[in-house]
Amino acid sequence: MPTHHVDEELVAAATEIARTRCRGDHHTMAAAARAADGRIVTGVNVYHFTGGPCAELVVVGAAAAQGAYDLETIVAVGDRDRGVVPPCGRCRQTLLDHFPTLEVVVPSPTGLRAVPVADLLPHTYVWADHQLETPSNGGPT
Repeated sequence: MPTHHVDEELVAAATEIARTRCRGDHHTMAAAARAADGRIVTGVNVYHFTGGPCAELVVVGAAAAQGAYDLETIVAVGDRDRGVVPPCGRCRQTLLDHFPTLEVVVPSPTGLRAVPVADLLPHTYVWADHQLETPSNGGPT
């Protein structure tokens, strides 16, 4: 699994949001992503027993709302000083489908590492590979 430079500023941004904005049982995780233009977009999860969105998915929506469509790196941090937490399976699949070149900061026995999202889902289903070809995606008319 290739490892790349860890964006410490991004980790600090997510950690600060987790420390200051995650209060109570509704918001327990914070995430931060760096867009291609250098902006950092943050968000928190919306916990609900029916399955609310994870912090990473909130960041994807917030980034789109801010016009930041090309995310390069993302990290999630738990409240109560839990530190960096790897994304769940649903987030891994969503991130891979929307940003196939995204790097994800994850914990490891030797410290934080940034890894390609595809490495977090070996032998994965790739949504784009299974779509019918249409004129809008380069297929026949």
